[in-house]
Amino acid sequence: MGDTRGGCCPSMDLFRSEPMQLVQLIIPIEAAHRTISYLGDLGLLQFKDLNVEKSPFQRTYAAQIKRCGEMARKLNFFKEQMLKAGLSSKSSVSQVDISIDDLEVKLGELEAELVEINANSEKLQRSYNELVEYKLVLHKAGEFFSAAQSSAVEQQREFESRRVGGDSIEVPLLLEQESSADQSKPVNLGFLSGLVPREKSMAFERILFRATRGNVFLKQAAVEDPVPDPISGEKVEKNVFVVFYSGERAKNKILKICEAFGANRYPFTEDLGKQAQMISEVSGKLAELKTTIDLGLLHRGNLLKNIGEHFENWNIMARKEKSIYHILNMLSLDVTKKCLVAEGWGPVFATKQIQDALQRAATDSNSQVGPIFQVLLTTEAPPTYFRTNKFSTAFQEIVDAYGVAKYQEANPGVYTIVTFPFLFAVMFGDWGHGICLLLATLYFILREKKLSSQKLGDITEMAFGGRYVILMMSLFSIYTGLIYNEFFSVPFGLFGRSAYECRSPDCSDSTTVGLIKAGSTYPFGLDPVWHGTRSELPFLNSLKMKMSILLGVAQMNLGIIISYFNATFFRNSINIWFQFLPQMIFLNSLFGYLSLLIIIKWCTGSKADLYHVMIYMFLGPTEDLAENQLFPGQKNVQIVLLLLALIAVPWMLLPKPFLLKKQHEQRFQGQSYAPLPSADDSLELDSHHDSHGHEEFEFSEVFVHQLIHTIEFVLGAVSNTASYLRLWALSLAHSELSSVFYDKVLVLSAGFNNVIILIVGIIVFIFATVGVLLLMETLSAFLHALRLHWVEFQNKFYEGDGYKFNPFSFALLDEDDE
Repeated sequence: MGDTRGGCCPSMDLFRSEPMQLVQLIIPIEAAHRTISYLGDLGLLQFKDLNVEKSPFQRTYAAQIKRCGEMARKLNFFKEQMLKAGLSSKSSVSQVDISIDDLEVKLGELEAELVEINANSEKLQRSYNELVEYKLVLHKAGEFFSAAQSSAVEQQREFESRRVGGDSIEVPLLLEQESSADQSKPVNLGFLSGLVPREKSMAFERILFRATRGNVFLKQAAVEDPVPDPISGEKVEKNVFVVFYSGERAKNKILKICEAFGANRYPFTEDLGKQAQMISEVSGKLAELKTTIDLGLLHRGNLLKNIGEHFENWNIMARKEKSIYHILNMLSLDVTKKCLVAEGWGPVFATKQIQDALQRAATDSNSQVGPIFQVLLTTEAPPTYFRTNKFSTAFQEIVDAYGVAKYQEANPGVYTIVTFPFLFAVMFGDWGHGICLLLATLYFILREKKLSSQKLGDITEMAFGGRYVILMMSLFSIYTGLIYNEFFSVPFGLFGRSAYECRSPDCSDSTTVGLIKAGSTYPFGLDPVWHGTRSELPFLNSLKMKMSILLGVAQMNLGIIISYFNATFFRNSINIWFQFLPQMIFLNSLFGYLSLLIIIKWCTGSKADLYHVMIYMFLGPTEDLAENQLFPGQKNVQIVLLLLALIAVPWMLLPKPFLLKKQHEQRFQGQSYAPLPSADDSLELDSHHDSHGHEEFEFSEVFVHQLIHTIEFVLGAVSNTASYLRLWALSLAHSELSSVFYDKVLVLSAGFNNVIILIVGIIVFIFATVGVLLLMETLSAFLHALRLHWVEFQNKFYEGDGYKFNPFSFALLDEDDE
């Protein structure tokens, strides 16, 4: 769609989305890759998928996508290896001049080399861990046999000394039987040694005993330090064991039990000489393996450092290449197979830039045929594109979270920059708390270059992304806090002395009785003498409640006025006369009149009861107002306003459906087929017809829709006005909480005249202020301000049924893009 509005001035870029156009590109096949690359650098064209009916495997460049995916897998493998080694990738300043084919070969070679190094390192480390365990078994089991041999020698000596004394009643009969037994049938005992995890040692012993029916002898000794397991590589606390058995059947059972419990077995000899020799051999092998492993780790570290120096550039190159082929797969291959056809949305202002990129790509590719650029006419709704900067982006995201604006619909983000932080400040107003928010925000802003490159936590990331929103919120909070004259709930006479003085010496600060106005009115904000007085709460109640109504009615009127600009922009006269006018009349006949009465009462100092005035405006419009009359002729004005409000309801409901029906009949009268509407006509259509084309006009549906819209507006005018009273409620809640923390914590602790109690009170006050008032209350006021904008303000004019402009841009490539 071409620019039908004659362009858009720079000051209106954020108010209306950029004029968009659907363009067609015919690109020579030899220049296709370079063209998409240049357009990715430009980042101002959103491509349409012209191959929706094809699966990913049926597309032209499926093989290239697979190659890029394989390169991405290898790069992820390198990244995991660098993280395990404690290395980080560095972004090289100088770009490496390497083609994608050479990069693919290089990545394959590096992967094969790294996989081989890892495999060899794992084998060597496993052998090293096994030798460490073997050495422990040799030491611990050797201690078993040494102790057993010493015990046997002592028993033998004792036995021989007893035999020297001859037969006596003290000689055990068993020894006599053993000495007389047949020495030709000795009992042969075998043994197995190894290590078992300490946590399984008790179960290991019980299972051995039960499986062999107690015909084994098990000896265990704990290893002092955890031992690296040869299989898993993790350090595990283990016990060295030696189990003695008799017979092959028992041995087979023991072997199976060892395997089930993950017990590593190692050979052992009972010969002490051979034990020393084996320990010496194992120690030598350990030293050799240690040297080999260290050399391997050094080589692996150097290889990973070399990869890390180029990793970022290689990764960006691979992701760019994959994204280029992904776009190429969206293009249509011409029947001659000599060119590709692309369609996409681009802003009108980028026409020259896109054409220059196409021409430059054709020249650099030595293409014999130049690219073709042409604008297409279409009735399809274009995407919405707002040019934002780092300040306005966060405010725009607040609006987009509700719904993306329809193409060239009035953008609430412009007004949100001012109204959102202001409504927040009305609820949060305290210039002490505002300064705290300001200092925290300035920290984010002054260090934004450093913080933007770091990984922050979820909450910190959210606060950092909205730093300019919080900046505006803090500035407005300082302003409203000065109006409320509250600094952590304490009033200050910053702008002069109070206008009130004591009439007599017996008047106190706790009452207004005896106070007289002795000077000029306090120049800015609330007079400090009203803080701490009995009449403070009723006064602030009245002030903040009426101020909330004034702000609410003003913002709702602004929403209706924006709907008028929308209707004027789209040349929709029906909405101007039968939506904008009756809505303005209805709203201001009731709540606009209430706002006027509030201002008159403030200016005149009248004691009139506005509740009584508004109630009897409906119940008894002809009755005398008596003491509630604020100006001459008030009764007649109220009758006229009431009649206008009653007339506005059928005015919104009835004419619009009939006029739409008549408009539809005139447009398609005598035509079986409608001509393709121009760009102007497509914008002039009412929202009911934006996507319906030449469908039949359903009068009943349009009438029901208008009925719902009318009821929603009439009831919403009442409920929305009441909803703005949250400004009053949260403002008082914030003020009272702040006052409670100050009086009941800080002042109370200071009254004990004890340094320790004072310090504790200050600490509690700081934590309560930060935790409740600066975090919870900030979040609460933020959410309520968000609701007031999404519901009470935007529903007056904002449809939000568009879709975002999502251009192909290398700058927007995500690390996790597939």
